[in-house]
Amino acid sequence: MARSPSSPAPRGRIASLFRWFLALVVLGLVLVGIAVAVAEASLPSYAELTKRNDLGQMIRVRAADGSVLVSMGPSYGRWLPYDQIPQTMKLAMVSVEDKRFREHPGVDPIGIARSLKVRLQTGRWAQGGSTITQQLARNIFLTNKRNFGRKIREAVLALALEWKFSKDQILELYLNRVYFGGGSYGIDAASRTFFGHGADQLSLGEAAIIAGLVKAPSSYAPTADIEAARGRAGVVINQMVENGFITPGEAASANPAEIRLSPPMKQNSARYFVDWALPQLDTLIDPTTDPIDVFTTLDPRMQVAADKAINANAPPGTQGALVSLDRDGAVRAMIGGRDYVSSIYNRATQAQRQPGSSFKLFVYLSALEAGMKPTDVMVDKPVTIDGWSPRNSTRTFIGPVPLREAFARSINTISAQIGEQVGFATIAGMAHRFGISSNISTFPSMVLGTSDVRVIDMTRAFASVGANGINVTPYGITKVVTADGRLLYAHPADTGQVLVAPYVAAGMTDLLQTAVMSGTGRAAQIGRPVAGKTGTTQSNKDGWFIGFSSGLTTGVWYGRDDNRTVPGLQGGTAPARAFHDYMVVAVANRPVEQFTTAVPMPDWQLSPDEEAWGNYDANGMMVDADGNPLPGQDPGYNPGPLPEDRAPPPQQPQPPQGPPPGNPGDQRWLEDVLNRPNGAPRQPQQRPQQQPTPYQPRPPQPQPQDATSESYPPQ
Repeated sequence: MARSPSSPAPRGRIASLFRWFLALVVLGLVLVGIAVAVAEASLPSYAELTKRNDLGQMIRVRAADGSVLVSMGPSYGRWLPYDQIPQTMKLAMVSVEDKRFREHPGVDPIGIARSLKVRLQTGRWAQGGSTITQQLARNIFLTNKRNFGRKIREAVLALALEWKFSKDQILELYLNRVYFGGGSYGIDAASRTFFGHGADQLSLGEAAIIAGLVKAPSSYAPTADIEAARGRAGVVINQMVENGFITPGEAASANPAEIRLSPPMKQNSARYFVDWALPQLDTLIDPTTDPIDVFTTLDPRMQVAADKAINANAPPGTQGALVSLDRDGAVRAMIGGRDYVSSIYNRATQAQRQPGSSFKLFVYLSALEAGMKPTDVMVDKPVTIDGWSPRNSTRTFIGPVPLREAFARSINTISAQIGEQVGFATIAGMAHRFGISSNISTFPSMVLGTSDVRVIDMTRAFASVGANGINVTPYGITKVVTADGRLLYAHPADTGQVLVAPYVAAGMTDLLQTAVMSGTGRAAQIGRPVAGKTGTTQSNKDGWFIGFSSGLTTGVWYGRDDNRTVPGLQGGTAPARAFHDYMVVAVANRPVEQFTTAVPMPDWQLSPDEEAWGNYDANGMMVDADGNPLPGQDPGYNPGPLPEDRAPPPQQPQPPQGPPPGNPGDQRWLEDVLNRPNGAPRQPQQRPQQQPTPYQPRPPQPQPQDATSESYPPQ
């Protein structure tokens, strides 16, 4: 049958369609070429891509020894050049993510075809077709949003990357930028996070674990599911064998189950310090998005000792705080609470609590600046000032007493008389001069520490006394450096402002030594010169001890967040013991330093904390400062005698004897001289109130030739 002339030949139609197809392909290739050329021209340089600023700012906070306290934001690790990346890491990544990486131009047609086939069979995109270059393009320039337009842009960018950079450069960029979970970008950050060492030391098994993370970092991260991570690593190793990258013997020797992980960084007590120090960056450096290392003053060894001391001595139900300052104001340890995870509230820098008798530091500083001396005598007697009648915690008055003994015994009536003489506003001004930032009342009762203060401020004040009257300003950041070593900030040397004359600071140190040697702070003795003061507030709601030795000043506070009474809490008990436990570790590697004042050993001694004796009545009931039973106790209930740690033991007669062997001033020597076992308290003195006996000076004690405790300007 003849073919109709009007019907085109099938071969002609096929040829025409083929020509159109070729034309479209050529046009498409031209358009792709133009798109790739435009994309290539707009790509950043290789040096710019290695900076990783687009990943967000990384801040690493380092301790004084350079160790990392906490890493905030994305973690980058060290950028590893291609030739420093272990070959096993390169092969593991190529094997599991893109085994034809060295063959395709950035887009793998075979991989795309395989992905489409799986899509048609399963009805979902279960097989990825992206190459390493495509993943790099997506990670740097695009989002993870799944749509056809993004895949087109991804492919164009991948081709542009392959046009502009070599395969080695692309693999280097990929391995240093891809996200591996746990906030880690790049193989070095991942290696340090999961294994505790740099990526240049990765073993085959470790490299397999890291390579297996790219598919699903949140699911396969060792810190999230170690068994899933090990299982995925086994898949990677099998792929490496199938691709001929390693031998079966090498695969058998790389057992992922035997790989040890680095323990994750704990949210420990150092976070209190970090939370206090980091906000200061806003005033120290200009805003920057560059990754930075913040070097701080925190001493990890001291911080651990502080954490142990606070938790070991905390009365049940209480919180604790500690601040330790070096002689220049560097914060060496900071505890804001007993557990950072359960409470991030920093009681060392944020909480304001009554300081009790530790506030008498400012009372006696004012007295010394007004011309008084530690040897001056005042009379402990009933006092009424503007209708206020302070009472001593012992409920007794001992008559004439030198200031040194009055301070060590924490006699309230003497503090009140000093306040009346020098002026309560003068004392408040002295407190502010020494760094107390909170409001200070000028009512007469302020001399007993009724105004709220912060632990860090009180510690600063004592540190300034220990610095011979020179202002000490706490600081926590020593320098800030960018990842490439550029210095953004360095803490300047502080010349220090003179707060009081040196002889005033020396006189105060004299008084503070006595409070530790024989006064309410005896539990704070550490076998070397210590000067400090206890503080106990009304009804035992707060306990303080603040002191200094060998250039280190430490303040300790205990109390409840709800401000409720804590039975048995006095400054000379838990706080002084925590101070002792911390300081024996903190100053262990420091030379023993003698104070410029050598205090004569008194012929009296307080133990336990006499400033809190009056908080119990004869029946062991807790009472307030006026002797009234505290709420919640049955007035008719007699609990029996005082607890052992509160009641004085019966006095045992001791035969007279001469001075025992030992070094004068040593605690054991002192106890033997007084014929009293270590820690045994004595009964408070009962002296007639109507007819106080004139003060009789204690027998003179031999003093070292460098003693200057009495070297004050003539009056």
